[in-house]
Amino acid sequence: MSYLTHLECSHCHQQIAADQLQRLCPDCQLPLLARYDLTRARGELDRDALPNRPATLWRYRELLPVRDPHHIISLGEGGNPVLHAPRLGNLLGLNQLFIKDEGQNPTGSFKALGLSAAVSRAIELGVQEFVIPTAGNAGGALASYAARAGVPAHIFMPRDAQRIIQQEVRVTGADLQLVDGLITDAGRHAAAAAAEFGWFDVSTLKEPYRLEGKKIMGYEVAAAFDWTLPEVIIYPTGGGTGLIGMWKAFAELAQLGWIHGPRPKMVAVQSEGCAPVVKAFHEGAEETSFWDNATTLAGGLRVPAAVGGRLMLQTLRESQGTAVTVSDQEMQAAQKLLAGAEGIFAGMEAAATVAGLQTLVEGGWLEPDQRIVLFNTGSGLKQDHF
Repeated sequence: MSYLTHLECSHCHQQIAADQLQRLCPDCQLPLLARYDLTRARGELDRDALPNRPATLWRYRELLPVRDPHHIISLGEGGNPVLHAPRLGNLLGLNQLFIKDEGQNPTGSFKALGLSAAVSRAIELGVQEFVIPTAGNAGGALASYAARAGVPAHIFMPRDAQRIIQQEVRVTGADLQLVDGLITDAGRHAAAAAAEFGWFDVSTLKEPYRLEGKKIMGYEVAAAFDWTLPEVIIYPTGGGTGLIGMWKAFAELAQLGWIHGPRPKMVAVQSEGCAPVVKAFHEGAEETSFWDNATTLAGGLRVPAAVGGRLMLQTLRESQGTAVTVSDQEMQAAQKLLAGAEGIFAGMEAAATVAGLQTLVEGGWLEPDQRIVLFNTGSGLKQDHF
């Protein structure tokens, strides 16, 4: 079913067996990337037959890591639309503005994509119990997919995370552990519990397969534009799997011969109260540094340290993109602007992309006729405060 061949360290390029449980590179302690036999796939897969399959994440199953389809744990995630946003574009002087609406996923956010792939592959490799640190939505997604698989999940979440997501975790029967502090503090507790009890930790980019689910957003963007790519993608950036995953997807699509020509400029948007990627990008650094006293209303952007920092910076630079910050007040105003102009009630993280878009327009970084795609990574219905 899958063309998966091996895993490769994103830094030292060491090749590692894919059919055993793996987390980070044993030498570098940096993320592993799934690699596929794309030469064989190019000769055997018919791109134009894909629309005949159900419009879910698993439409692209051969380019995902699960070998036996019986191990797929799915709630119908993926296949979400790219919507033209003419009224918002008109307000900003942009003629080809689009929104990829991942808020329509089963658990209300793009986290469903990564957790479907990661849980499915881990189950295939024998995992029977999961743990995750989360700012919110990833925990809700793991709780749902673990329930779907019939296995226990332990969710470590900051105490001030959205109450509706806490309830989402509880109602699925998952074990919710509220932690004082940020996602980094939750991460320490989750890692300690994983080590003590043998639970499999599916932290962002600390195992290789959440990224694979997220990359399918890149495949879907290409398909939505008839296998061409937009000029600009603007993405709310915390842990960075979506940003990194889409850039990986575009490289795979080119190797498959499914796309040609230039790839999008990738733009990371962060909160000015927690902007390690923006800071490192504009300083010319190769790595991100820990962001002290992180604070923002957008819980998914309150990630003071990310293991994928190097990969995010590489993506921005290779794509000739950029990185911008926005304030909480700008996000709140942008959330209302998007809802009023296009009827899309996006979460605060996605509203950051609208605010970032306004900043880029004002700075003259964008051109009126460029095709620009914003990402709504989660529904505003999962938000307590406004």
